[in-house]
Amino acid sequence: MIAHNTIGVILGGGAGTRLYPLTGHRSKPAVPIAGKFRLIDIPISNCLNSSINRMFVLTQYNSASLNRHIKNAYQFDRFSQGFVDILAAEQTPESKEWFQGTADAVKQVVSHLDRHDFEYVMILSGDQLYQMDFTEILQYHHDHKADVTVATIPVVRDDAPGFGILKAAGDGSIERFIEKPEPNLLDSWKSDVDTAFIDQGKEYLASMGIYVFTRGILSRLFGEKPEATDFGKEFIPYTVESDAYSVKSFPFGGYWSDIGTIASFFKANIRLAESLPEFNLFDNEKVIYTNARMLSPSKIFGTRMNETLLSEGCIIHADEINHSIIGIRSRIGIGTSIRDSIIMGIDYYQSLTELQRNPEHELLGIGDHCVIRNTIIDKNARIGNNCRILGQEGLEDFEDDNYCIRDGIVIIKKNRAIPSGTVIGK
Repeated sequence: MIAHNTIGVILGGGAGTRLYPLTGHRSKPAVPIAGKFRLIDIPISNCLNSSINRMFVLTQYNSASLNRHIKNAYQFDRFSQGFVDILAAEQTPESKEWFQGTADAVKQVVSHLDRHDFEYVMILSGDQLYQMDFTEILQYHHDHKADVTVATIPVVRDDAPGFGILKAAGDGSIERFIEKPEPNLLDSWKSDVDTAFIDQGKEYLASMGIYVFTRGILSRLFGEKPEATDFGKEFIPYTVESDAYSVKSFPFGGYWSDIGTIASFFKANIRLAESLPEFNLFDNEKVIYTNARMLSPSKIFGTRMNETLLSEGCIIHADEINHSIIGIRSRIGIGTSIRDSIIMGIDYYQSLTELQRNPEHELLGIGDHCVIRNTIIDKNARIGNNCRILGQEGLEDFEDDNYCIRDGIVIIKKNRAIPSGTVIGK
């Protein structure tokens, strides 16, 4: 099977400044999603569901929690020959620098890949939300005898400047490629796509940042362009313009979201709570794997819930929770109302003795009679009683030690406390 001859390389990303403060204490792939998962679980699960069981995760910034999660979640028995190994940026005789870009990260670890028997390398991002059968793109790559295959997705004109945009011939060969084109250049970059996508205004083919390379091609490229550091900006345009490489576009028509900003993270997360979301968490075949925490079932006391994902281990006394994500071990007090919000949960339970000893505002979780709207509450936050946290469009960006506002969304920082009676927003 072609997947058995493939190694997956998952990029851990840079500092993740656009996802701050969620990346203040963790890397982008370690950010929690859907209440109980982390972003890194998505590419790893896609690999496992596609029978790719050999993976390297390249890490650099704030990687401790990501390393711990991978170690706890993905353990293979000694007979499977599968692994999810972490390769951190390191100084070597060949390189004294940290990873300088997506391609540079792979270049610095390519020697680790070469110790294994494989035919293809899949380069994946650690901060995207999608479900994809990688055997299809691998078979496409093999059948077309490609050196490089780029997974692509149709996008609308307004979104095109944020991506690498390409033009493909009828046989799938990529003829032209431009990284993040200016809006005035877009008229010449429309592609032939299915009628269904044209009806949606999606006439531009965007790179998903998912690449397949035939073995040996990466090392060859690194030798030809030793100063290049990025796939999208340098290596893909170089291979497209060169007559020496066969570069193909693999069209993907399913749901895909690039989790690059607080707004995109919030939107993608909240949509998971809808009745029929585009990303299906309840698929028998496309399972999303994560750390099995062996938590107790959640307890709910008179709470009205609608369009809400409720994770395990929670104790809920709230009055109502609507269109929201409730993370593991969440504690929510009496009379509280939560709408359009993401509660990431708690990493541990407080003992009964600690609960009885601490003042109300020091308890982990959300207190009594609070109103929470358009808010992200990060792990282990402490929200006192009678707080009103109201995110909405038009709020100016703001930050202090305990919370910040981005894109009209209030984010309570990890491990921080909001005293009783606090009002944030309007």
